[in-house]
Amino acid sequence: MEDMKKNEILLESGTNELEVMEFTIGDRYFGINVAKVVEIMQYGAITPMPNSNPFVEGIFKPRDSIMTVINLPAYMGLSPAENESRSIFIITNFNKTNTAFHVHSVEGIHRISWTNIEKPDSTIYGGEESLATGIARFDDRLITILDFEKILSDIAPDKGIQIQEIYNLGERETSTKPILLAEDSPLLERMIMESLEKSGYTNLIPCTNGQEAWDTLMKFKETGEDIKNHVCCVVTDIEMPQMDGHRLLKLIRDDEQFRVLPVIIFSSLINDEMRKKGESLGATAQLTKPEIANLVTLIDKYIL
Repeated sequence: MEDMKKNEILLESGTNELEVMEFTIGDRYFGINVAKVVEIMQYGAITPMPNSNPFVEGIFKPRDSIMTVINLPAYMGLSPAENESRSIFIITNFNKTNTAFHVHSVEGIHRISWTNIEKPDSTIYGGEESLATGIARFDDRLITILDFEKILSDIAPDKGIQIQEIYNLGERETSTKPILLAEDSPLLERMIMESLEKSGYTNLIPCTNGQEAWDTLMKFKETGEDIKNHVCCVVTDIEMPQMDGHRLLKLIRDDEQFRVLPVIIFSSLINDEMRKKGESLGATAQLTKPEIANLVTLIDKYIL
């Protein structure tokens, strides 16, 4: 009952918090947003698949569904566990895909504010190719929150954004109507912007997180002009350091001048629970990555 009450509070208010499942690979601590996790299971029998990606251990059938097992230590270049039989599967669901990630242990779940999650230094964590979406401090240790979407798209490119889908939309006209984009992944930001530009949208305002997007909106508000002279549509991810997409959406809907703006949530986390949360906060539309052509169609609908 207590958990239900907490979930309802989060659902109603957009508190800029997330729950992080902490896990280990060797002596290093990592994290994944609990919203991506279906369950955790003990390491079990895996059927190898011939000619598969070297980081794919094989397939695993826990019950009535078959899913791919990704060896996360191998993918990250870290040592295997001394006793793999004591390892763990983290079963995830995002981008409409169930995947099992092989890790060494699961330590627990922590509730953390996005304001306490820092964007990793690009010179240390690899810039656009970084596997870290954020760094969180918990007690006496740092937890690296991994970019599971990038990991999955590296191993299975068909699960990522497919820019070629834009060409299926046919002949397009150029539009200079301004679109504000909040996306923390440099790689995804580049791919989304490239897709929108190929679709004819040439006036794009990229922001690396919800806080930067909100600060940008406030600067436009200070001009005293109609907000739609500066922004006609907001496209936002959910998971972002400093301020997440749900908190950004709540702030927009609570502001008399901004609430007229269409806000499209474009995220790998659009499951039933997250969809209800987005609806309660006033999302204009919600779309699961990597459906980039559908995103363009929605933008057409709301601003053309």
